[in-house]
Amino acid sequence: MEKHQNIDWVMGIIDKYYPDDNELRRILLTHSRDVAARALQICDRHPELHLDRQFVEEAAMLHDIGIFLCDAPGIACRGSEHYLRHGILGADLLRKEGYPRHARVCERHTGAGLTKESIISEGLPLPPEDFLPETLEEKVVCYADIFYGKSNLKKVKTIEKAERSIARFGEDGLARFKEWVAMFE
Repeated sequence: MEKHQNIDWVMGIIDKYYPDDNELRRILLTHSRDVAARALQICDRHPELHLDRQFVEEAAMLHDIGIFLCDAPGIACRGSEHYLRHGILGADLLRKEGYPRHARVCERHTGAGLTKESIISEGLPLPPEDFLPETLEEKVVCYADIFYGKSNLKKVKTIEKAERSIARFGEDGLARFKEWVAMFE
């Protein structure tokens, strides 16, 4: 059974994997807080969706927990794994910590989700399976994440720029994103 307390435990997880007060921790926290704020705005604007607000906040704060394991020097990540693997690596960490529901958000938040077909056809360094957000909470975090990068923390994408960004990964992801725009905006 998954543990579920107040939001303070989230900082305990972040502190465990990002113990140093450095650029990577600052990037992770700034990005995650921005994603959480947008996701919580969606929760508050749409009470009819009956979203689990606390879970959305927790998952938004933890969705990128695996980036430290990846090689992305532009955002101070000095690990050895391909950056596209940060979601599944973070999911592994959170499952080991006892948070399988949060882990699902980690592994399903990249782009507008990734299909098995796109992983295979594009030769992505991921297991050949679907990594698509399924629950409304997973979709909200994935959607909110699309608007914020980690390389330019002050920049917030418009819906139009987000669409162009998502379109690079295929029409199915763009269609999912447009569905979310209609649902969440």
